[in-house]
Amino acid sequence: MKANRPEKLGSHGLEIKDLLIYRPKPGPLSTPRCHNEYLNEESKASVHPLIGKIRQQISTDPTLSPEYPCPFGLSEFTRRAIELALGKGCPAILEDRVLAVQTVGCAGAVRLGTEILKHWYTGSSVWHGPLYLASPSDESLAGAFEAAGVQDVRRYRYWDPQLKDVCPQKLLEDLEKAPGHSVIVLSASSHFPTGADLSQKNWRLVAETMTRRRLFPFFLMPAQGLCHGDFERDAWPVRHFAALGMELLCAQSFSHSFGLYGERVGQLLCVLGQNSALLPLRSQAELLARALWSRPPVGGARVVATVLGNPAHLVEWQEGVKRMVERCMLTRERLKEKLRLLGSPGRWDHITQQGGLYCCTGLKVTEVDFLAKKRHVYLLPNGCLNVSAINSRNLDYVAESIHFVLTSNL
Repeated sequence: MKANRPEKLGSHGLEIKDLLIYRPKPGPLSTPRCHNEYLNEESKASVHPLIGKIRQQISTDPTLSPEYPCPFGLSEFTRRAIELALGKGCPAILEDRVLAVQTVGCAGAVRLGTEILKHWYTGSSVWHGPLYLASPSDESLAGAFEAAGVQDVRRYRYWDPQLKDVCPQKLLEDLEKAPGHSVIVLSASSHFPTGADLSQKNWRLVAETMTRRRLFPFFLMPAQGLCHGDFERDAWPVRHFAALGMELLCAQSFSHSFGLYGERVGQLLCVLGQNSALLPLRSQAELLARALWSRPPVGGARVVATVLGNPAHLVEWQEGVKRMVERCMLTRERLKEKLRLLGSPGRWDHITQQGGLYCCTGLKVTEVDFLAKKRHVYLLPNGCLNVSAINSRNLDYVAESIHFVLTSNL
């Protein structure tokens, strides 16, 4: 019997979600697995013990109704999710200017939000764009908006590959040039796939520009808490825009922070300028939700509502999320230090300046291709990867592979 081979990183993948593919025994018959989840030290998608316990309790609770939920989802879930995003003291909540709809994941929230914009945004005619996405961003987003009927999808500059950082000045320049009533899709925190976020100072400038230029914000918040380990800080951009009285949409997901990847727990948050628009929008949203998925699934939503509604559970869950963030940050530090010790060309401070699950290494397309063919390390073409897929067993191999490609004559 042959001895087991050392663990390596595995098979080729080109989709935006294939951040880092891990396969212990590379071979022609192996099946690659794509990882967009938070992976623990054993390279498995982990679930906090509290979440598993609550799921078990829910499954054996005889008092829970087996009936369909209303098209807006579980009311306890939507109420708690609103407070998590905006804060309990948000004026929009107190003035009854917020509508929330439970959706089938973040993708469902994006689709429902787009349908609402088409029928409600301009008021006098059906809206078809323009809509602006960050460059780079999740490649599936453009397709999602186009499938919903948005005919004019454009890009604004967000990431500077030379500086390996966000480029707020270029972003603001593009916002200044955007036509009035354009919709701007913004990442509240943990920008996918770079992991690089705007500072609060730059967010204030973005809000001021968008207000003056009459641009509409559509936030994405797929992993609240997993950027800084601080739920309020991760939601700060959304809360700031709402505090200014701006109307906005926000697509929330609870897959990463609760480990509910197969449950598809999402929410679309709508903040309005006047509460007089709430009832008409509510009627429109109900019709659209019924047409898209009829009723949302309730299992994962019950778990989220239970955690957010119990102070002891809430603290325990938040501590678990903080530990996930700390592990990702420690991985970044170790990767950066390993590259420094190897004498890898260039500076690697950007690795630890980014946050959340994602990291943009700064490697070029040719270097990424070289890693795939020669070292069986697979990143996105733009050099981005899932930090949590790196662990103590493969860290040295990943760092040595990056050093190897940077010191080779390609």
